Amino acid sequence: MTPLFGKHITLRNLLYYSAIVFATSVVVAYTLFQARFILSGPTVAFTNEVGMVQQERVVTLEGSAENIVKLTLNGRQIYTDKSGYFKEALVLENGYTIATVEAHDRYGRVRRYTKEFVYVSVEPMETE
Repeated sequence: MTPLFGKHITLRNLLYYSAIVFATSVVVAYTLFQARFILSGPTVAFTNEVGMVQQERVVTLEGSAENIVKLTLNGRQIYTDKSGYFKEALVLENGYTIATVEAHDRYGRVRRYTKEFVYVSVEPMETE
């Protein structure tokens, strides 16, 4: 029988190589765990669900953004607090409005979120 690595297999050698494999596995697993933010890219989660049909002229978009360096609403930069929370008012035009939120990360990736709104004005009925 040919010995492993030119030596006889001893308990000491087995423990030594097992420790090396375990330590390497821990380092790789920790690196992948920490890289999850880099791999996932920018994300935005809206906390308020605003309906598509609106009777109010102004709607508020709010939520949180992660892994971003820049956040825009219809091309205009908006800002977050330290925890990534944002709250921005959007004035609706008559009829159909599209709101596009873009989240940019430091590696140039962009994620777009689109919300559509229809503004229907409520006019009081005339009485005769």
